[in-house]
Amino acid sequence: MYIAFFALAGLTLLAGLAVVTMKNLLRSALALVVAFVGVAGIYLLLQAEFIAAVQVLLYVGAVMVLILFAIMLTSRLTDRQLRQFTGRWWLAASLALLLFIVLAMVIAPAIPGISFPLEASWRELPGASMPQDPIASLGEQLMTTYLLPFEVASVLLLVALVGAIVVAWPVRDRLPAVEEMERKVAEAKKRVEAAEEAEGAEWSAEDAEGSAEEAE
Repeated sequence: MYIAFFALAGLTLLAGLAVVTMKNLLRSALALVVAFVGVAGIYLLLQAEFIAAVQVLLYVGAVMVLILFAIMLTSRLTDRQLRQFTGRWWLAASLALLLFIVLAMVIAPAIPGISFPLEASWRELPGASMPQDPIASLGEQLMTTYLLPFEVASVLLLVALVGAIVVAWPVRDRLPAVEEMERKVAEAKKRVEAAEEAEGAEWSAEDAEGSAEEAE
């Protein structure tokens, strides 16, 4: 049990590191697929078969396929090399380290033979057992105890969807000031081109006259 957990956890961590360190965007997306599969395996170890199936079907089968198609159908993006780190990488690394320490302090007491200063926040209650129908229990918890976080997550997803549509929507009606500026720039370019053509014609006429005089 522990061997399988540590193997899946290590696979997930390695795949996550590959996601943020690979320069190629397509390979990074494929590494994210491996990370999602590792998380689904951890759900199976926790006897949450339904959540594991949803993890595979939703994230691996739908979201990642959509991301891969978007990457592959976008011109000049499949082979593009991206920069792995930005100027604020230390902030992200600090937050990740802090989250890792907090999770380790909570999880470590549950592992036999490992002691930690912070006691685990849960204890096994007498007579406690797994629910007969975990799917029904999950639905009941989502609609009662975790109703507010569930609705907040739904609203955030809706906002992200609307924002993506607004960003991707083609801009047809431009501001009048921008259109007027573009018109003036186009007229100025035409005047410059006409002046250059007229100057070139004058030079050609002068060259022709000079050639005629030399011939005489």
